Amino acid sequence: MAESSRNRSSGLAFAVASALAFGGSGPAARPLLDAGLDPLHVTWLRVAGAALLLLPVAVRHHRTLRARPVLLLAYGMFPMAGVQACYFAAIARIPVGVALLIEFLGPVLVLLWTRVVRHVPVSRRAALGVVVAVAGLGCLVEVWAGIRLDAVGLLLALGAAVGQAAYFLLSDTARDDVDPLAVISYGALVAAALMSLFARPWTLPWRTLADTLPVTGVDVPALALVVWLALVSTAVAYATGVAAVRRLSPVVAGAVAYLEVVTSILLAWLLLGEALSPAQITGAVAVVVGAFLAQTSVPSAPEPAPVPPVPPSPPRPVEDTAV
Repeated sequence: MAESSRNRSSGLAFAVASALAFGGSGPAARPLLDAGLDPLHVTWLRVAGAALLLLPVAVRHHRTLRARPVLLLAYGMFPMAGVQACYFAAIARIPVGVALLIEFLGPVLVLLWTRVVRHVPVSRRAALGVVVAVAGLGCLVEVWAGIRLDAVGLLLALGAAVGQAAYFLLSDTARDDVDPLAVISYGALVAAALMSLFARPWTLPWRTLADTLPVTGVDVPALALVVWLALVSTAVAYATGVAAVRRLSPVVAGAVAYLEVVTSILLAWLLLGEALSPAQITGAVAVVVGAFLAQTSVPSAPEPAPVPPVPPSPPRPVEDTAV
């Protein structure tokens, strides 16, 4: 039980760290977007920067590429490139809040996959946590404001949700036989190659990266924001996320990941001055409650049954060897 408790505690810590790292991407990307960079360019800089930073790790784990090529290719295609490409294509057709809400249905898809396909029972507490977190997310993004339905946009947002679900399921599939950094490094390389087809980095205004951009009244080098996106909001975020799934479960880690949206909105409020409405505050509380319900549903491993003491053998009779 002590080992299970340690795994649950460390898994929760990794999940929260991953959500915080992912949540910091919005406030870091916003000044770059305000400076005129296209969202696809910012996304490409994020994954390509992570791939460059993790290139030595990929070289070190070259055996993993031969041992698990399908896993690494799938990780780069779906969680890292697929989510970004589908999400940015979706927000060109439907409101950002609706697209974000649909994307974060990923943990719900994980729950359904776990129950229907894998036939693994899901605790009521975990299911309730996901439902509460989804409801809170709807309040956070104020999904009721200015909804405009577009069939293609909704399908693209659902594609982002599928990619997010694949992130948790593939991380669970890797387990302990693959180093998380190997998965992230090769995933970033694959994602950077795929995103190059959409972002066309040769059209990126590279001069902007040499400027300083205002963040809460302080001029910050644009390149420092790119490094933050690549190192913290991508490499660290994905690595800690994989570690969290290994210690918890895809369902629980997915629910805790809703803290990413709370972190992003709170940081936007603190760093960018974007005020929170009462509905968003209520939604933030609901997301935290939902994540707490889900993570506390992790069952503790049963204590091993005590081994009954072995009764001492009866003394052997001493044979009379006298002649």
